[in-house]
Amino acid sequence: MSTCATVSRDFDEPISGTAATARTWLLLEQPGPWGARALTSSHLDPALGRALEAAAKGTGVRIALIRRPGRHADCGTPAVRRLYAAHTTPGNAWLHTATTADPERLLDLDFAALGSGDHRTFDTALQGRPHTGGPLALVCTNGKRDRCCALLGRPLATELAASGVGGIWEVTHLGGHRFSPTVLVLPYGYAYGRAEAHTVKEVLHGVREGRIVLEGCRGSSAWERPGQAAELAVRTAVHEFAADALSVVRTENAVRTDGAAPRWEVTVAHADGRHWRVVVAQGASLPPRPESCGTSVLGAPARMDVVAVRELTPTALAG
Repeated sequence: MSTCATVSRDFDEPISGTAATARTWLLLEQPGPWGARALTSSHLDPALGRALEAAAKGTGVRIALIRRPGRHADCGTPAVRRLYAAHTTPGNAWLHTATTADPERLLDLDFAALGSGDHRTFDTALQGRPHTGGPLALVCTNGKRDRCCALLGRPLATELAASGVGGIWEVTHLGGHRFSPTVLVLPYGYAYGRAEAHTVKEVLHGVREGRIVLEGCRGSSAWERPGQAAELAVRTAVHEFAADALSVVRTENAVRTDGAAPRWEVTVAHADGRHWRVVVAQGASLPPRPESCGTSVLGAPARMDVVAVRELTPTALAG
């Protein structure tokens, strides 16, 4: 059976620069089935789901539902739900947790503050505290959004949980289902595609050491897509794996007068003061292919192609 993930893998579609963008992730435990738009088509009150979507819009916060790996029969509303909030900006990455029996309390959050990296609103409104366990690995299993996430994501989540790996949750749509199984790792917010159990275990081991694994990495959710590709390109070029070492400090659209595809000049900074200028061009993944199992329309998904990586001298940086 051909799926969008099979076609993407067969065509060797690049995955760098394809992660969902979110400076802060807000995760709410919601067992049971999930629809295509999970916040309003699950066992969560749809009115609450709509209110949360409205509250988070434009704040840099992305809300997702999570559940434990395994069967998802309709077993009623949980008495107590697990909550997580994670900020992904280098130098201020954190992961806090809380529990609540009343998910409407999430509406008491200051979403703008949460998106800017201030965890005090989470701690105050929900009696949150720093997460003291290991990192989280969120495996997309939202099959109603795309069947690849169920066919490939659920077995991965089950295998990881059964092997005793901690911090494994199923999660709603992470974007890019044609790269299934897709995984988001917190607190640093790096996403992975075409993931296998051994890779996820290596990634989690790296996170415990403050280190990023580049194999299968789609990018950091802290940056827009050009910045994701640029940061990964610099990491690869200089063999830098420390999680907090690099930041995207500027992304400029290059002026095009020839009608060509968009191009960006991205400045990536190292914590030690070094800077790089990375040229990223938007390309098209050819030949045309289905971008989702839910459509028969063929498309050419945008790809982020790194054209050049150049370290800046102090003189060039000043200019």
